[in-house]
Amino acid sequence: MAKVLELSGVAADEAAKQAAEVVKFETRLTKASRSSVELSRDVSLYYNPVTLAEADKLTPNFSWTEFFKSQGVAAPEKFSLAMPAFHQEVSKALADTDPSVWKAYLRFHSVDSASPYLTDAFVQENYEFYGKALNGQKEIKPRWKRVLGTIEDGAGDAFGQLYVKVAFPAESKAKMETLVKNLAASLKERIEHLDWMSAETKAKAIAKWETFTPKIGYPDKWREWSGLETGRDSYLTNVRAANAFNYRWNLSKIGQPVDKTEWGMTPQTVNAYYNPLQNEIVFPAAILQPPFFDPNADDALNYGGIGAVIGHEMTHGYDDHGAAASGRLATSRTGGPTPTPQASRAAPASW
Repeated sequence: MAKVLELSGVAADEAAKQAAEVVKFETRLTKASRSSVELSRDVSLYYNPVTLAEADKLTPNFSWTEFFKSQGVAAPEKFSLAMPAFHQEVSKALADTDPSVWKAYLRFHSVDSASPYLTDAFVQENYEFYGKALNGQKEIKPRWKRVLGTIEDGAGDAFGQLYVKVAFPAESKAKMETLVKNLAASLKERIEHLDWMSAETKAKAIAKWETFTPKIGYPDKWREWSGLETGRDSYLTNVRAANAFNYRWNLSKIGQPVDKTEWGMTPQTVNAYYNPLQNEIVFPAAILQPPFFDPNADDALNYGGIGAVIGHEMTHGYDDHGAAASGRLATSRTGGPTPTPQASRAAPASW
């Protein structure tokens, strides 16, 4: 924190003092938060429906009514204020925390979030902490890979359209559909012959099986990207433009029916997932490549490769995450990073 503040123009001694205050402040907020483990195991912790009046009363120093107005969003009848204890603590902090601490906190996070897209000194500092210290990364990725990752985060679906054209022919989708159908039939047979499962539970398990929705390769409907403007003058400006574009896109969903054609991963992601909120199993085009899958290979190779992944995702519907999909919704991701803010949904259980 001190180094980032110093890079932003704060004198070294003052940067160290400000960093200490920010750590102290964030520790306070952390104590009012739920742990990442708790949040990954129980999505009900995110669900706390309140009216605007109730929310404003809960956080007297932060007006949710004014917040919705500022975002251009019509006042909702109710909205979910997750982790109310956290928001209560923030409201208290708005009243009892010196403005200088808030300034240091906001300055640090503004610069820190921009660091990967600034000059080498900022990029290197970002890597030293997030890449090397926290994640054990041995060396920083080449710039072309980092930029590619930025495009993936900001406009991954648009990027996916290009990928599908060169990497996922129609015959691959057709062959994969057959594999999924056959694995599903095998799963049903196994459920029906389980000697430890009651008839009532079997009926519920089969009912769930009947509503499994497979998504293969790429979305049936591509997202519209007109309106996103980028240029060659500033890398950071392009990133911010994409962030703003995606934020507005998410806001546009409020009050609208759930779009079940949306995906939680891009076609070029080497992964797969089960989403209990929609009881769907999803296999992006990038995992449907050798050695996992080859439309021209012997069936035995495909069942031994992607077949294992298909079965894995199907059985997520019956584990401690997916089994309660009609009640307590608990989901997790084990095979990759958290979905980008574009995907405003619970994280799916992935391969």
